[in-house]
Amino acid sequence: MDQKLSNGHANDPPSSNGHQDSSQPVQEDNTLGKMRKGSPDSFCDLRGGPSMPLFGMDIGGTLTKLVYFEPDNIDDFDQAEQQTLRTIHRYLMGSTAYGTTGIRDVHLEMKEQNICGRQGRIHFIRFPTSQMPAFIDLAKYRKFSGLASGICATGGGAYMFEDVFESEVHLQLHKYDELDSLVKGIHYIDRYNLNSECYYFCNPLDPSSCEKMPFNFQDPYPYLVVNIGSGVSILSVRSKSQYSRVSGTSLGGGTFLGLCCLLTGCETFEEAIELASRGDSENIDKLVKDIYGGDYNKFGLKGDAVASSFGQMMSKEKRKSAKKEDLARATLVTLTNNIGSIARMCAKTEKIERVVFVGNFLRVNTISMKLLAFAMEYWSNGSLKALFLEHEVCIRIAICKILLSQCLDFRFVDP
Repeated sequence: MDQKLSNGHANDPPSSNGHQDSSQPVQEDNTLGKMRKGSPDSFCDLRGGPSMPLFGMDIGGTLTKLVYFEPDNIDDFDQAEQQTLRTIHRYLMGSTAYGTTGIRDVHLEMKEQNICGRQGRIHFIRFPTSQMPAFIDLAKYRKFSGLASGICATGGGAYMFEDVFESEVHLQLHKYDELDSLVKGIHYIDRYNLNSECYYFCNPLDPSSCEKMPFNFQDPYPYLVVNIGSGVSILSVRSKSQYSRVSGTSLGGGTFLGLCCLLTGCETFEEAIELASRGDSENIDKLVKDIYGGDYNKFGLKGDAVASSFGQMMSKEKRKSAKKEDLARATLVTLTNNIGSIARMCAKTEKIERVVFVGNFLRVNTISMKLLAFAMEYWSNGSLKALFLEHEVCIRIAICKILLSQCLDFRFVDP
């Protein structure tokens, strides 16, 4: 269950703009390197460990995610540290924190996590990046600078708000590359979540027989990551230390929400998905059967395949009868089909059979997940498998979850 936090700031939709260019393979740097202001190395000596408390932020184009590690036993801390940890616990775990738009995702809490030699649990909070000015005001009021020496951060907002955090809140944002964090985060969550994390769908478009099946992700290489945030980035991952950005598109979750706001008057991601769940895109799209009268067998196109997204809207009469629910559904199908098509072409080019879909676009969005699962298998004649992660589906991308691990253990190592 989500816990809404009132009196401060936070909410939903997609996250991470997904447009960072990382076209060259990225290799891990095993050297300590020079200490730099605002860099990870300036926050934590790799030979030691950071002091508590531990925070991480993923400041995306639409959504900001906050992660906090809470030690189980604080008795072995000194009195000042104990008081700080108790203050943070009361604040973050209580019912008053980030305003009516703020959510603490209780069901995503990760227990029995060992970080920096301490046992504890990881908590997750989210709020709209548009509320960042109010969050900064809150951080000033709550004197966050007295509770933490710095905050590990990723996403475009880590750069956009860096100076404001330092001048207004007196906290440094110690920046991490978001795509590097994403890849490491996927591995971290899959290995350290106590429950099965990775899964796929059997019979995704058949309500009577559709079933979620666990997938063993212990030896996943190579695989594609399709990170669907405000925009989309597609990564080819060859090992735990090497990946490259092979493609992307500006048509992502932000596009879906923006178009739905224009077409239906909705205001939130959840509202847009709810409308789509009750709509019928066939009233908006032109299908193969609308053109050929049935299947186009020569090229294996089923009659109910979309031939022209929003093609019915060329008709004045069809436009008059269009419902908000149908428009939302057609928008969702259009964006999902586009993402799936690009992902399939990338998988074919890279000669990869596993495609992991992540990002907040998939939160509370089983419609898109099942469409992607069906499309990957159908159009590849069964050679491609669409994979999903429990934490990705429920709330957010894995970027935020690895931040704590990065500031304690900069080099990800398979257990």
